Amino acid sequence: MIKGIYLVGIFMLTTLGVAGQSNMRMEIPKTKKGVSEQIIEHKAYTLSYNKDYNNPNWVAWELLKKETYGNKRRPKDFQGDEKIDVKNRVQSYDYSGSRYDRGHMCPAGDNKWDAKAMTECFYMSNMCPQDHELNNNWWNNLELACRRWARREGKVYIVCGPVYNENRKTKTIGKKVKSVVPDGFFKVVLSVRKGYEKAIGFYYANNDSEQPMEKAVRSVDQIERLTGMDFFSKLDDRVENKLEAKSNLRDWDPAQN
Repeated sequence: MIKGIYLVGIFMLTTLGVAGQSNMRMEIPKTKKGVSEQIIEHKAYTLSYNKDYNNPNWVAWELLKKETYGNKRRPKDFQGDEKIDVKNRVQSYDYSGSRYDRGHMCPAGDNKWDAKAMTECFYMSNMCPQDHELNNNWWNNLELACRRWARREGKVYIVCGPVYNENRKTKTIGKKVKSVVPDGFFKVVLSVRKGYEKAIGFYYANNDSEQPMEKAVRSVDQIERLTGMDFFSKLDDRVENKLEAKSNLRDWDPAQN
């Protein structure tokens, strides 16, 4: 009996370290206090929906190496998320004529592995009004990099979402349901591959300026200060503090200067 208790104790300690985190939903952040939030679970991702802005506060998912491959096709159109009240349920037509793209937070390229996952990533709850140049180029480049990193690391944890400047006039789009146009977007990425643990953050302005990845790099700590959120809080505090203070792109892409 004592031996059994000892083994259970060892197991419990292991799950609290870096190596045993896969069942602890490492990707789920803590939203800033006082912010409107509805947590919604879909097959491939979880999101926090803000009914004051009609955008997600954040979208989070674990991306496995095997999930970076697949041949499931994109659905014919975007659609409203039925888990959200009708009065806050953005539809595809709400973006019509706005000059903003329906910018994926969890991208289609991360969901080719499963038909349901692919369909759900086209819910409008997973979208934000995003500048076309950003969506088509710089944000897309980061999405491609995350899939590359997932293949190299085996899996990564990803959180992304909009950023709003507090001291500016609010801009909205929407024919029926109004969405606030973000000033920028963040993304944070974590790998807990034993012996090679690392985390990195990024910030992109929501405009058509040139924004190469190396200029968008931030530490996770910087993104936390920018958003008021707490990322990867299930890590041991010492590990979390160490990883979130660094922002070296060469740790992820050794070829980067």
